[in-house]
Amino acid sequence: QVQLVESGGGLAQPGGSLRLSCVASGFTFGNYAMSWARQGPGKGLEWIAGIYSDGSGIYYHDSVRGRFTISRDNAKGTLFLQMSGLKPEGTALDYCGEAPGPTLVFTSSGPLNDRWGQGTQVTVSS
Repeated sequence: QVQLVESGGGLAQPGGSLRLSCVASGFTFGNYAMSWARQGPGKGLEWIAGIYSDGSGIYYHDSVRGRFTISRDNAKGTLFLQMSGLKPEGTALDYCGEAPGPTLVFTSSGPLNDRWGQGTQVTVSS
């Protein structure tokens, strides 16, 4: 059974940092590209970062480029998102997602993803 379990969310002050983790199981993690997305209060799901299965391709949404860093450890089946320079509009439920293959296939609304985890809450407030 495929599982994606996010952790690392919490309360951060504006300008602060958090590091999210996503532990994957039930599939060969190193064979699939992965993404992070977020859903703020009353908003739709917004893709924010993605990485190829071997880490050779990394992509960011303009809203987080330069502040967030996506990475992965294929040996441990874990995806990471280092977030710095957090903003109040970043308050959201953050999800990790598994792509259908080793690369990201972009559509008008972001890359295709087969499934998402349950999410971890990130709250940015003073």
